[in-house]
Amino acid sequence: MELGRPFRGTHAIAAGEISKGALRGARFRRLFQDVYLHAEVELTYLLWCEAAALAVHATSDSRTGPLDVGAGALAGWSAAEMLGAACAPAGVPAEVLIGVGNRRAQPGLVVHRARALPHEIRSGVRIPIPGRRRRYVAGRTVRTLSPLRTAFDLATREGRIEAIIALDALARVGGFAPVQVLELVHDHPLARGVRRLPELVALADPLAESPMETRVRLALHDGGLPAPVLQFPVGEYRLDLAYPDVLLGIEYDGAHHRDPRQARVDLARQQFLTARGWHILRPSAEDTIHHPPRVAGHVAHELTQRHANVGRRAPA
Repeated sequence: MELGRPFRGTHAIAAGEISKGALRGARFRRLFQDVYLHAEVELTYLLWCEAAALAVHATSDSRTGPLDVGAGALAGWSAAEMLGAACAPAGVPAEVLIGVGNRRAQPGLVVHRARALPHEIRSGVRIPIPGRRRRYVAGRTVRTLSPLRTAFDLATREGRIEAIIALDALARVGGFAPVQVLELVHDHPLARGVRRLPELVALADPLAESPMETRVRLALHDGGLPAPVLQFPVGEYRLDLAYPDVLLGIEYDGAHHRDPRQARVDLARQQFLTARGWHILRPSAEDTIHHPPRVAGHVAHELTQRHANVGRRAPA
């Protein structure tokens, strides 16, 4: 039993690692039925999803198969997070899919009962360590729906923005073209939301590397602006979104940019871009999430100005 990770109480008791009395005490918190975590550990969404996987026997330390009674796989936003898409909205519950059995939802756990084909289930998925790129938890893996099936499920049920965020992120980490999601309609023709899939897929772009990049991109699309180039290289750097013909870049700076070391890197980067004539717009989180027309308006204004400047510099 690793105290920094969720564990099954019955397993820990059987192994002599803890007593029933201690498990009921203040040192541990109960997450789901028979699933616990040390009380001092900060409960992240990934830990919550790992606990959900334990609850439905969807971990490498369980002895059940994906289609056994009561067993299941992580689904929806939980599957997306475990697969490395890092796109789950704040506050969403853990999600699992079970094909057989009468397992019920619990507080913080949504249970989906739906059909999953064998090739739509992925076993041996490593658990990411938050904030540490390409680092994973040792000694335990989980079972999830595949990236393609997860993208299909989220795109057919979520609102337009969140659906496209999921398509972008899962296509990126899953290595598939967004149009491949349409192939699942043949296997799941009665799924709600399948009629709108072509429109959503047409707007997806796996080059977007974060949910906020997707939001900015959609704000520009909905504002009637030309599509920017994503991940445009300038020397050793890349711009999130760019209009190279007028040297205009658009970037969203996440929380990690407030780190002093990252701030020094950002300053050197900005100086490099400015010296080469680039102007960079940085929409705020408030505008990007709540006022996307404002983002589009700022970019439209800057595009007009930059095009005018290019015209004035053109030779007679």
